[in-house]
Amino acid sequence: MLKLKVNDKDIEIDEGLTVLQACEKAGVEIPRFCYHEKLSIAGNCRMCLVEMEKSPKPIASCAMPATEGMNIKTNTPLVEKARKGVMEFLLANHPLDCPVCDQGGECDLQDQSMYYGIDKSRFKENKRDVPEKYMGPLIKTQMTRCIHCTRCIRFATEVAGVPELGAIGRGENMQITTYLEKSMESELSANVIDLCPVGALTSKPYVFEARPWELKKTETIDVMDSVGSNIRVDTYGWEVKRIMPRINEEINEEWISDKTRYACDGLKSQRLDNPYKKVGGEFKKISWKEAYETVVEKIKLTSADKIAGFTGDLTNLETMYVAKDFFENTIKSKNLESRDDNAYVNLDSRTNYIFNSQISGIEESDLILLVGANPRLEATILNARIRKSYLTNKPNIYSLGDIGDQTYPYEVLDNKTSTIKNICENKSEVSEKIKNSKKPVIIIGNSVLNMKSGKFIFESFKKYLIDNNKINEDWNSLNILSKHAATVGGFDLDIVSAENNLTLETLKKNNFEIVFLIGQDNINFKKKNEFIIYIGSHGDKGAELSDIVLPGAAYTEQDAHFVNLEGKIQKAYQASFPPGEAKEDYQIFNELSELLKRKKLFRDKEELTDNLLNYLDIKKKKETLNDCMIPDFIEEKIIIDEIDYYYSNVVARASKTMSECRNSKINVKRTGTEG
Repeated sequence: MLKLKVNDKDIEIDEGLTVLQACEKAGVEIPRFCYHEKLSIAGNCRMCLVEMEKSPKPIASCAMPATEGMNIKTNTPLVEKARKGVMEFLLANHPLDCPVCDQGGECDLQDQSMYYGIDKSRFKENKRDVPEKYMGPLIKTQMTRCIHCTRCIRFATEVAGVPELGAIGRGENMQITTYLEKSMESELSANVIDLCPVGALTSKPYVFEARPWELKKTETIDVMDSVGSNIRVDTYGWEVKRIMPRINEEINEEWISDKTRYACDGLKSQRLDNPYKKVGGEFKKISWKEAYETVVEKIKLTSADKIAGFTGDLTNLETMYVAKDFFENTIKSKNLESRDDNAYVNLDSRTNYIFNSQISGIEESDLILLVGANPRLEATILNARIRKSYLTNKPNIYSLGDIGDQTYPYEVLDNKTSTIKNICENKSEVSEKIKNSKKPVIIIGNSVLNMKSGKFIFESFKKYLIDNNKINEDWNSLNILSKHAATVGGFDLDIVSAENNLTLETLKKNNFEIVFLIGQDNINFKKKNEFIIYIGSHGDKGAELSDIVLPGAAYTEQDAHFVNLEGKIQKAYQASFPPGEAKEDYQIFNELSELLKRKKLFRDKEELTDNLLNYLDIKKKKETLNDCMIPDFIEEKIIIDEIDYYYSNVVARASKTMSECRNSKINVKRTGTEG
């Protein structure tokens, strides 16, 4: 520990901290533009100047290491004069366009110029003008406002792993740009908007939409992938205007993916706001009463074993739990399934289907093995954590098969199941490296679990890791990269019909008479005579197949719980309201049950949530750790499922911004240029 003084106050800090961090420990706020906790130190804005005893001039506190016995002053006339001088230089070329700037109201330069700015500048020269840069469909540039803090450059290079942003020119002629005047090829690119302390980089889809003080802010959870990033939803009236990241160091730190941030405009497109019935191949608007009567009549005339249900990729725990109760107790059917493929899952213990090492645990790993996983597209934030681990720990990273650029180097292993067999039987060099590593991380993707040898791969790895003490009380190396936001929740609630997805197989053979698609839009089957009831928020694939459409609520329109890939239960809060006559999903099942059995499943949402959380608690206590028999080996080639990143769910497919991003990427692939 180091002892030093800040404004005559004695403090103790850890070694390795900077003067700026020491001042913050002492409760003193230091103004800054270029410094950011998650990025390397640049020391080029000079706004953080402080006075140090025995130093002839002010020092940049962000770049100066704190040492024993320092005496720091942050509020002297010298410091104030220095900071005002820096601010005068920063404003020398900054345009006076705050009234039309999207950063207005949440701008660091605005805030700090209120204290350190002056009303008249001594500079008489004309302000410089910088031409706009093209950075893709998400980032709007106004580079005349840029103060050269280089946060965006450091983020692109260090966190996103795409060194495409940089500075050209020197002095007053310096400009920040993408080197080839094209969009940043990163799924994290729009985080530079949050990092920019001025209005040089702003949100292109959000331009001139609203001011920060006009928006209602709701803290909630993202469902675009299985990570469960913490987000803030900003609404104007009922409309979601933008989505921002919330800090959660264990999950998403302070970053979110571009899809999380910008798919929100899909919440107002292609919405189902009224019940519909298919008559002569066309949908006709009907009342809720007629819709319910049609469904109830069909159910009463149908045998329970001929009724099936599939929950979707964005379905919350409350909806799945009420659907499970409805199927088990109201219509007495066992055909409810949360998977949309034949992915293998072992439900004996939660550790068999969650990310046991934790997202933050990746930073401690010294070896990472990707088995049929493409984390960059499947879980962008998790991939950023792997890059962070690579930069700090330099772990050995291996992948079964070439999965393209992951923003960090990795060694490609043969993409055959025999390679996995060799690793698990200690016949591979990788086996020894896993044994010798202290905290290895094995990440198994949905692609391999969906193969014929999915069970063999999972159970072989599990046995190998147990035998080599890589699954113990302190560390569990076995990790499943879940496919959707609802995947782990579905497994927690035992919404799995059988080891092999028998419900899906029966559906594909057209042996069901009634099929409930509960926000399920990913199942591919040829419809014959099935009566399909779709409960969901968007007019997508599931609604097209249906005979009755019961409009539900999107993830921002209801209080609900989700379980992320680590098994953390998080609550998403209602930020908006379902459009038109749409209802919350649990309400639809409650009212159907009342018509069928003259009794609601739950009195209210509160009772439903209490029962749900109680069920999950009891299930945890009953978990077993049984060994599973390893099936016969099957020689197969590991093929990782292709992911249409920008069209991965109904909200994203309805989003205009996601369509623009997708088209931009397709154009680059076809022609090598954009536009």
